Amino acid sequence: MRDLTEARRPLSPEELAALAAVVGEAHLLVARDDLEPYGRDWTEDFRAEPAAVARPRTTSEVSSLLKLCSERRIPVTPQAGRTGLSGGALPIRGGLVLSLERMSSILEIDEANLVAVAEAGVVTQELHEAVEARGLYYPPDPASRASCRLGGNVAENAGGPHATKYGVTSKWVMGLEAVLASGEVLLTGGKTRKDVAGYDLTSLLVGSEGTLAVVTKAWLRLIPKPGAAAVVVAPFATLEEAAAAVAAISRAGLVPAALEIVDRPCVDVSFRKKGLPVPFPEAEARLLVELDGADDAEVERDVTRCGEVLLEAGALDAVLATDEAKRRELWEVRRGIGEAVRELGSSSELDLAVPRTELAPLVRGVRRIAAEAGLATACFGHAGDGNLHVHVYREGRGEGDEARFEAATRAIYAEACRLGGTVTGEHGVGVAARGVLALRHSPAVLAAMRAVKAALDPLGILNPGKALA
Repeated sequence: MRDLTEARRPLSPEELAALAAVVGEAHLLVARDDLEPYGRDWTEDFRAEPAAVARPRTTSEVSSLLKLCSERRIPVTPQAGRTGLSGGALPIRGGLVLSLERMSSILEIDEANLVAVAEAGVVTQELHEAVEARGLYYPPDPASRASCRLGGNVAENAGGPHATKYGVTSKWVMGLEAVLASGEVLLTGGKTRKDVAGYDLTSLLVGSEGTLAVVTKAWLRLIPKPGAAAVVVAPFATLEEAAAAVAAISRAGLVPAALEIVDRPCVDVSFRKKGLPVPFPEAEARLLVELDGADDAEVERDVTRCGEVLLEAGALDAVLATDEAKRRELWEVRRGIGEAVRELGSSSELDLAVPRTELAPLVRGVRRIAAEAGLATACFGHAGDGNLHVHVYREGRGEGDEARFEAATRAIYAEACRLGGTVTGEHGVGVAARGVLALRHSPAVLAAMRAVKAALDPLGILNPGKALA
């Protein structure tokens, strides 16, 4: 595991005592064994070590901690569920990890206004279950939803399979409570659905990766839960054909709730891990299409049309799963791919996104670049919104091997940008993609981002070394 620590800001006994006075000694962690989990996330290769971890329970405590850290120039790395895949919540400059895990209350579910109010430490799946028990629906569903927390979702502008129809986290955030580096508390937005009074600070903070402020609470938009859903699985002879079929679905006027693409290596290892037989073992790739709607009749109509489109696009078959247990099994396999593919070997995951019509060219480009470098890949992702997760596998750790690997991954990032795409679709920049951010943005755009950072965090203490570096 690679140590990303760039600086080790220690904390003096006096500083530790001041921090403990805010959260209580039981919630200021300093022992090496206690700190270790807070130096890792779900990336395969990265770690970093904080000097201490503070676990506040209230916004007032967060404010006091940040004011203290600002006065003493202590780097602060906000954390929620530590399920990120870009190293975005790793304390690479040492100092203090500010964990929001104890701020875990769902404060309100307003059925009349279709709004939920929740603290940053709420586990995403717990919110899903709470609102669905009332016949409501909160669509953002990262694969890590059973472990990730809302604060991290907001910080990374998380997506997930259902972003195809419903969009990423930013579409569902109506307002935020957030704390600046100075300790000042901001309230942006709220339950009001239309508000153009000044700059849209809510949208600015969503996706800012904890570099501008620490989000402590969110007002989240809800909708009525769809009345029916079905899943269609379509195997394809090649990954390129599966990718091309995505555009065909769009051209047919269908708007799936989710549209996932999975290649053979991902299918094989994920089904094996679940102890299930692999369907259509001869297929190179599969599309998983979920269609939802108000009732069974609407879904059945869309399913019939979807099957026709898939077969016309070259699918070897189109298999319908309406049974709830079967649908759940398929989604469990899909959500487990990210973890399962690690069994294929040491790899780095590239989180690419392109316009849907460019997904097939992206797949061809990825395979060409990897083949030329003598590297293996495994691909899966949210095809419906052009988001492809590419695992590129290392074969060795020598100097030449690493240089070849780095050159290939940079070329893949560049290929995505050439096709009108981006270097990260939903995982954030963090550490993993900060070296390629200039492939996506012009110097003027990067300068504007740095100006915003300097205005809100002039001392640079919030999540330093991330995104803009």
